[in-house]
Amino acid sequence: MQLYHHPMSANSRFIRLLLGEYGVEYDLIHQNPWDREAEFMKLNPAGTLPVLVSESGVAICGVYAICEYIDETRGTMMRERRLMPDYPLDRAEVRRLIDWFCVRLDQDATKTLVRERVFKLDMPRTNGGGAPDSAAMRAARGNVKQHMRYLNWLAGSRNCLSGKSLTAADIAAAASISVLDYMGEIPWADSPQAAEWYQRVKSRPAFRPILEDRIRALTPVSHYADLDF
Repeated sequence: MQLYHHPMSANSRFIRLLLGEYGVEYDLIHQNPWDREAEFMKLNPAGTLPVLVSESGVAICGVYAICEYIDETRGTMMRERRLMPDYPLDRAEVRRLIDWFCVRLDQDATKTLVRERVFKLDMPRTNGGGAPDSAAMRAARGNVKQHMRYLNWLAGSRNCLSGKSLTAADIAAAASISVLDYMGEIPWADSPQAAEWYQRVKSRPAFRPILEDRIRALTPVSHYADLDF
């Protein structure tokens, strides 16, 4: 398999973590989201990340399609290690939370902060590069606080985010939080239950490659890779 990704794409991190949890071998291919290269556009005309190219050479585009593909081809054989529950209503809750973190949080905060603080440093002006928009970042940071209140409630009222055991919902949330945490955008002091939950998830072996990610233009906060922060 090949996964087209960017290290600061939360949805790409989600797929990397899923593949890691299931022990799937794959090659990572770096793709800048603003580069509309002909070869990549052939794989995904929408030009978005992530894109997973299967062993047969078929491109699977978008976080939902890839997540379901991984579950159907790998997860169903993992028994108690499967990251999707057995019962339809439980799966519905997992999918709701995946949507919350992969879409809602991404649109409300993650995508904006990554664009303004990371992407604009490398993007040519013709693609939107330049000085960061302080008003956009201020609004996104306010949204982070709102989302963290919800995450803190989830982590404090359930053993894992969707129920008793780890699921793809925890992986999706942790992927999004890891991007924001890299940039130092998480107010951990205000979210102790969420901090305890995240500490457990990022201690998993599949998380190690994520914690090793480094961006040329931005050094992570000091506690980013600390499992005991």
